[in-house]
Amino acid sequence: MHRLTPLLLGIAPLTLAACATQAQPSAGTGLCAPNGLERFVGKTRSETLAAEIKRQSGATTLRWVPEGTMVTMDFRGERVTVHLDRANRVERVVCG
Repeated sequence: MHRLTPLLLGIAPLTLAACATQAQPSAGTGLCAPNGLERFVGKTRSETLAAEIKRQSGATTLRWVPEGTMVTMDFRGERVTVHLDRANRVERVVCG
């Protein structure tokens, strides 16, 4: 057995635990959580809808992505991204 194996085995559960907790924001952290965001699919873009999505997700920022728009692929835990169709209706909502 390699000398680093026990160390790596000890770190793996901590790494997995950190990944699992990122989807669940703590109160007041502003991190996005994907729970229940699918309920917005099909709704028309509006400021009221933006406020609802931010409240549901816990995100502090919202990014609208109209159909055909190119966006950066950087992940931001405090952001919720809303993809729209040609009619400005929500196609999908994702954290990041």
